[in-house]
Amino acid sequence: MPHPRHNPLALVDPKLSVVIPVYNEKATIDEILRRVIETGFRKEIILVDDCSTDGTRQILEKMAQLQSSGESSSPAFDGADPIDLRNLRIFFQEQNQGKGSALRRGFAEVTGDIILVQDADLEYDPRDYGKLLEPIIDGRADVVFGSRFLGGPQRVHYFWHYVANKSLTLLSDIFTNLKLTDMETCYKVFRREVLQGIQLKSNRFGFEPEITAKVAKGNWRIYEVPISYAGRTYEEGKKITWKDGVQALWCIIRYRFPD
Repeated sequence: MPHPRHNPLALVDPKLSVVIPVYNEKATIDEILRRVIETGFRKEIILVDDCSTDGTRQILEKMAQLQSSGESSSPAFDGADPIDLRNLRIFFQEQNQGKGSALRRGFAEVTGDIILVQDADLEYDPRDYGKLLEPIIDGRADVVFGSRFLGGPQRVHYFWHYVANKSLTLLSDIFTNLKLTDMETCYKVFRREVLQGIQLKSNRFGFEPEITAKVAKGNWRIYEVPISYAGRTYEEGKKITWKDGVQALWCIIRYRFPD
């Protein structure tokens, strides 16, 4: 009879910190929270509103007020099931600074053993958490990237976004000597000690190449797993533009060298 496998680096009943940067996601904020909450992990959910102007901030402020008055749930703005407030921690930026800045704020507040980045739209599906967390919980990985290009189902559109993503990933791989397929993915997961040793500087979407370069320099064990992807159109609220691609290119080159 085979012996049960044991990895001394495995995590037993780890606490997950889900960090969600939020900017102008009034239409999706309730549903993404419901989806994250229903995942079956011991967790905290850290929301950082980056000075939203579309009403998202007011929705989160109402949740925070209900929390402070001892309420365990909040009526949903979208009219569907209420939002469980018990594991939410909500923070507000005083001015809009970008995704990277919101993530820095969120990372500074985490108390979990594993940190996962989740966008506030519905492009990335929390049902993928199990496969994202497995390599870290099993003790095989320190960092996991969820790749949109390893065979998971995805909505089809924007050929030139695909070309830009693949080109930026290839250039990042050249500079970092990694073999990633999707450097620009939202789903990045870290053991807590990985982030404790990294100082992040990028304010906008330059976070993606910056964190990739700094993880590579740390010689951490990195895994990729396939994820699903339901990308939005610009009419549906997609925010990234060609200017962010240029910024990502600059960050790939900049963070190739020591800060």
